[in-house]
Amino acid sequence: MKHIISACFFLLSWSMFSQNVTVTVDKTVTLKEFLKQIENQTDFKFAFTDQIDTNQKYFTEKKAFKQIETEKLIGELNKIASVRFSIVGNNIFVKPKAAKASKKKNKLTGQVFDQSRQPVIGANIFIKELSSGGTTDADGKFSIELDKGNYTVLISYLGLKNKEKQITVAEDAKINFYMDAAETQELEQVIITNSKAVDVRNTQMSVNKLSMEEIKRIPAAMGEPDPLKSILTLPGVTNAGEASSGFNVRGGAADQNLILLDGAPVYGDSHMFGFFSIFNADVVNGLDLYKGGIPSKFGGRVSSVLDVSQQTGDFENYKVNGGIGLISSRLLVQGPIEKEKGSFIIAGRASYAHLFLKLADNKNSAMFYDLNAKLNYRLGANNTISFSGYFGNDVFDINDRFASTYGNTMGILSWKHKFSDKVNTNLSVFYSDYKFNLGLQSENFEWDNRIASYGLKYTWNHTVSEKLKLNYGIDGQYYDFNPGTVQPTSPDSQFNYKQLDKKYALESSAYLDFEHQITKKLNLRYGLRYSMFYRLGDENINTYENGNAVVYNPLYHIYQEGTPTGSIAYGKGKTISKFNNLEPRVAVSYAFNDDNSVKVSYNRMAQYIHMLSNTQSPLPTTIWTPSGPFTKPQLLDQYAAGYFRNFKDGDYSFEGELFYKKIQNRIDYIDGADILANNDIEQVILNGKARSYGMELLFRKNTGDFTGWISYTLSRAEQKTPGRTAEEPGIANGDWYLSGYDKLHNLSIVGSYEYNPKWSFNANFSLQSGQPVTYANEYYEFGGINIPNYSLRNENRLPVFHHLDLAATYTPKPDKKKGWQSYWVFSIYNVYNRKNAASMTFTTNEDTGANETRRLSIFGIVPGISYNFKF
Repeated sequence: MKHIISACFFLLSWSMFSQNVTVTVDKTVTLKEFLKQIENQTDFKFAFTDQIDTNQKYFTEKKAFKQIETEKLIGELNKIASVRFSIVGNNIFVKPKAAKASKKKNKLTGQVFDQSRQPVIGANIFIKELSSGGTTDADGKFSIELDKGNYTVLISYLGLKNKEKQITVAEDAKINFYMDAAETQELEQVIITNSKAVDVRNTQMSVNKLSMEEIKRIPAAMGEPDPLKSILTLPGVTNAGEASSGFNVRGGAADQNLILLDGAPVYGDSHMFGFFSIFNADVVNGLDLYKGGIPSKFGGRVSSVLDVSQQTGDFENYKVNGGIGLISSRLLVQGPIEKEKGSFIIAGRASYAHLFLKLADNKNSAMFYDLNAKLNYRLGANNTISFSGYFGNDVFDINDRFASTYGNTMGILSWKHKFSDKVNTNLSVFYSDYKFNLGLQSENFEWDNRIASYGLKYTWNHTVSEKLKLNYGIDGQYYDFNPGTVQPTSPDSQFNYKQLDKKYALESSAYLDFEHQITKKLNLRYGLRYSMFYRLGDENINTYENGNAVVYNPLYHIYQEGTPTGSIAYGKGKTISKFNNLEPRVAVSYAFNDDNSVKVSYNRMAQYIHMLSNTQSPLPTTIWTPSGPFTKPQLLDQYAAGYFRNFKDGDYSFEGELFYKKIQNRIDYIDGADILANNDIEQVILNGKARSYGMELLFRKNTGDFTGWISYTLSRAEQKTPGRTAEEPGIANGDWYLSGYDKLHNLSIVGSYEYNPKWSFNANFSLQSGQPVTYANEYYEFGGINIPNYSLRNENRLPVFHHLDLAATYTPKPDKKKGWQSYWVFSIYNVYNRKNAASMTFTTNEDTGANETRRLSIFGIVPGISYNFKF
């Protein structure tokens, strides 16, 4: 009986195998369409696994088969399909092809350019069929591994039209993509799709980003777009107020921010005592502010990293753009050095308010100017060299009695080499300095101070697999500190030549960073940085009794400068002090779905150089000093956790974060500390600690004619410097006291409305708690003079700070895309003329002799207008 059944089964199978069919397949035929061709001609049924999508196209070649046996057809199809067919009984099974261990995937590589033929950094590369992809690197390049097959590639980036292209991958392929500028309405959509909190799976958190389009829309004083001032509208960032330099991140001091321009550090961030930043919005390409979860490639500061990149010049066409404002103008020129191989970009700014003063026969003068430049040259497919530079100065002359010049100089030379599609390197050498010169004509002397650094960086980016990326590198910096040189300018000067002790140091580090996709929902980034710091001679170091450069006077209950008992001479290059620290970093993200996730991060960082300043806002005269025998490195531990969500397909987004940070060895100053031209600075500083904690909220409306965001920060920033012995009270009785950067409440509301293609309107409202200050709480009389007696340090606050700014942008010919193009910006800063307090001074009225408090305000209402053009 069983032989009869077996024979019947054999005959049935043979009859089905012997069925002839006529079939045509090509790259456009889906699996479902192919199945219908077979089922309409035979009795076969199809079965497939969950990984198979019948709506996808799996055939890589065009083939026509006429009256071919089914078994032979299956064999032929397996040669030209990215899936495998097999016959079992009257069923044809379809499953993914098993990858051979020795077979490598095909590589899709290329570069993304914008409408100016500049590389697009951070463009999203999305493969629709795989629901995955990647992003472009600092050169606009990308590399993705794919199986053979047909794919749809979608390229998207902030402010550019999405680019979609059908491709066929049969072997390694290289494709470049060129993107066009988005129309006004589409621009809003793109801004949302590729910004804030949409990438819920990325482990990176605590980062503030703004596009240049957004920055140029935010109203600013004097009508000048300012990248640095614009980030103050986002959570966790404040400054000391109007016309103040520096910025404070999560309660940190201004010197705790690492500012990088194309990878090189800069030490001064403002022009004209804070009215403008050093960053020209025309030439800036991208700006990222890392507040927490900082990757291990960054180090040297304990509060934040501001990473600013400049544009790359156009490789094909010459272009010019610029703007004319009320007190300053700017101009940018870019173009090819050699088409498709080399390019340049040069941008300059200058103020001319001093010219109006001269016309009014006013002998005072105040001006600034700066110059940005970047050169790129492609040596081939795998090598690129580039040079970026910045030079800027401020010049003040007050009635020929007081003169001051200060500014930054920076240059970085880079060689980028591509070893393979998986390994890229960047070798850079740089120089950066900040100089300050002060001249007093009445006293016939000049005083100069300076910090300069020379550095080298070598970074490697290694894509181990689609789920694991490895970044590692080394860097080193040599510092040259000149705290001051005093020179007489005439024989009548009462000052003699004096050179304060110069200081030298070497900082080096190595880092390792992993980006690891554990599962589709769980992503991990972890790394380690090892830093070393050497304080070097040639220098004489004072010695003090019991090692205390600051002594406590119990009779008057005050700290006083210690008296040196001797000194130790260290020769040139000899090590005075050395420090080393391990700095672990870790960040985790868990995505519940494509629209919401939670993230947590921890990072430790060390800071070895310090800015000496006992004011809330750094002045141009501030002095940098290295860690050493009396000044320990600052050490940060920061923890952060956040929830991120998109609503209505990204039309709205929300970010909420909690943070806690503590800092060891924060510099504090004794009361009445004299910092300027002090050769023994250790006699007025103490080592304390600091902490800050808070909540940051950001809600954005991302699409439509009306877009904008609301940001709110609730935080506390404190310092503590306890006594070194039981008899010493420390600063503020050794208790926690508010740091000068504490802002309990910080609210910003930014809105942009596209009325029509010609007109758009923008508004910005800012409200902050007043900064902590120390008021006089009583007076006493001594020798007929009223002397104020002050309360505990930072026990009081300035009045609440707030202002509303409005701007309107008019584009006469919005449809014109070639030739001369222009637009006007009309702005009003501080619409309701709020007199925000910059400081409070306690003095005596010269006429009445009565005690009085005087408030200094910088700005009232400030109108602005600028004309902007390009061709």
